[in-house]
Amino acid sequence: MSDPVIEQLDTLGVDYELVECDPDLADTAAFCEAYGYAAEDSANAIVVVGKADPPVFAMCLVLADSRLDVNKVVRKRLGVRKCSFASADQTIELTGMMIGGVTPFGTTTELPLWIDSRVMEREQLIIGGGSRDRKLLVPPATLAAHPFVDVVEGLAKTLPPPE
Repeated sequence: MSDPVIEQLDTLGVDYELVECDPDLADTAAFCEAYGYAAEDSANAIVVVGKADPPVFAMCLVLADSRLDVNKVVRKRLGVRKCSFASADQTIELTGMMIGGVTPFGTTTELPLWIDSRVMEREQLIIGGGSRDRKLLVPPATLAAHPFVDVVEGLAKTLPPPE
């Protein structure tokens, strides 16, 4: 059985390490706690939709300790008056992946990839691996090799630390 995530990574010739995980712990906070990764070294791939006819989509990658600026930065980049997070069904349709496993690599459609600039400052990142039973450990250079990448200053805002 072919694996589009691994195929694209291998085709790009980039560094990556597969990290197996319990699918019940695939959501970022649970994964980081269970496997000992810091939120600032974990990045979430989020599909967004601009309310237009037809709708426009993009994938954003932001650190787990931050919040995607959907209402200002993303909306302006999409060129729409309203936008939101894509639904779980839209995400599966556009990526072929379930929430908790979404990664920029091996998607079923060619989505633009917008990466918050803070992501690129980390040494290594843990990101979705294409399914809920694995993650990818990658250096920023692997993300920079994505064919539709654009690094965006201020795409996300840092969240205050938990009390």
